[in-house]
Amino acid sequence: MAQQQQTSAGSFSAGSDGDPKGKSFQQMGTLKKKYKVVIIGAGMAGLSSANHLVKNGCSDFAILEARNRVGGRIIGIDMGSQKIELGANWIHGVLGNPMFELAMQHGLISIINIPKPHKIVAATEDGKQVPFQVLQEIYEAYVCFLRRCEEYFLCQYLPPPDIHSVGEHINLESEIYLNNIDDQKEKHLRQLIFECLLKRETCITGCHNMDEIDLLELGSYTELQGGNIVLPTGYSSILKPLCDTLPPENIILSCPVKTIHWRRKSRARDNNQTETILEEDEDDIDSDDSDKTVTEVPIGGTGDSKSDNKNSSLKHYTSNVQIECENGTIIEADHVICTVPLGVLKEQGETLFTPSLPQYKLESIESLLYGTVDKIFLEYDRPFLNAKISEIMFLWETVEPDADGDQEEFLKANWFKKIYSFSKVSDTLLLGWISGREAEYMESISHEVVAEKCTEILRKFLQDPFIPKPKRCVCTSWHAQPYSRGSYTAIAVGASQDDIDNIAQPLYSSPHQSKPSVLFAGEHTHSNFYSTVHGAYLSGRTAAQILLTPDSPQEIVMESDSSDLSSWIQGIALE
Repeated sequence: MAQQQQTSAGSFSAGSDGDPKGKSFQQMGTLKKKYKVVIIGAGMAGLSSANHLVKNGCSDFAILEARNRVGGRIIGIDMGSQKIELGANWIHGVLGNPMFELAMQHGLISIINIPKPHKIVAATEDGKQVPFQVLQEIYEAYVCFLRRCEEYFLCQYLPPPDIHSVGEHINLESEIYLNNIDDQKEKHLRQLIFECLLKRETCITGCHNMDEIDLLELGSYTELQGGNIVLPTGYSSILKPLCDTLPPENIILSCPVKTIHWRRKSRARDNNQTETILEEDEDDIDSDDSDKTVTEVPIGGTGDSKSDNKNSSLKHYTSNVQIECENGTIIEADHVICTVPLGVLKEQGETLFTPSLPQYKLESIESLLYGTVDKIFLEYDRPFLNAKISEIMFLWETVEPDADGDQEEFLKANWFKKIYSFSKVSDTLLLGWISGREAEYMESISHEVVAEKCTEILRKFLQDPFIPKPKRCVCTSWHAQPYSRGSYTAIAVGASQDDIDNIAQPLYSSPHQSKPSVLFAGEHTHSNFYSTVHGAYLSGRTAAQILLTPDSPQEIVMESDSSDLSSWIQGIALE
């Protein structure tokens, strides 16, 4: 995704058409040194937190965003006459989805949805097209197998022995299914379709291979009813109504955070190995609430001089948290809402926080999967596909890497075989998806190489040597982006919803503290809607609500996100 043809997802400034371009957000400058709440990250979770604070009368906050734009993994650009989304693509579900309600509220979507004709062509490497009834037969069987995988989460029965992943279970089911077919050519063809659908599933789930996804946890993801909704003006158009409610001076762009210093009371051992509680001298604290803030001790508590030096500056601050930015600026806060993606936590989790995050959080961050899913857009001067065809599926022959061979050479020779299809965005714009290590490899090569290889693929499978080269190729690079390091969260084999809950757990500076010092939000912190924008939105709102909840009950302004059908109908204005 970049200003050259191969574009870097983080390289666009705020304000492609539909983005909050009119807002003059701060670039590190006249920000205050102390806030009640600091939100780290201006993606959907951060914007949601800020909106909930504003709606409830709290304006003493700042959003620190490392990129030079808002939106995080939501970004759209213009490609010719077409608006394309480099990140989030669909609103997943209607009933109970706050993103759908927000889009409806601001006129970003029409209630009248006329489905476009969808004709899929599946072809083998020798250019032979699969009869549609065969494709439909295998697809229906595959969906059935996938639904059976989801059932384990709620049911009491266990899968077959030694079957731990979704990939293993579907392969077992497909093998049993194919054993009933005597004709070897017909059997092989159907096997290729199953393999293609599993590649597609890696892009939906966010992984390299479905063998990585825990079978017993697949059903933990809650699918909202209503299908996938595309906003006519692009998903990124949803950022504008969110930003319009926020004071521009509260959003500071191009402000990467280096360290989050949070006070924690912990036990440390003295030289005699006896445990003592270390606290600041109350004379150094001006706060009226010193018993909740005098907790600067490093979590390790080993008396290590390096750790002590990292925390010594806290003696001069009375707030629960201080944020050290990469440019050296120090900002104090009573509370921090950290919305950095799981990929960044995997890379910096042990160094971003001082004291370090509790071990249970670090282990859960390590356990969860954060895969790479990239898009390839091909733009042409003129249409060349049959007008009735909307998607071409590629049934690649299986090539397994040599266990002792050079893995980098294997990727170089075969990365493009992970592209399972190209679909029409318009008559002159095609979209392909690629996931996992192949996607990471693609990010390392030039757009010219990607465009040439995609042209070869289309000519090969469609048996047409005259298919033109695209005039422009745009590829995303979510893994290479330092502030995303991937695409979205999945539950790996051995991990569970508990790991998501562990990451979401807020941190308190002392047992007596009524409100946490550090809260966490983002799609990776929602145990049912992980990997989605609405999951990020709801987690951000929840974090803000925790800080807003008073010690004595009072009214809190909440948007309606009820899945009750009558409340949804009431939200539709009929002219």
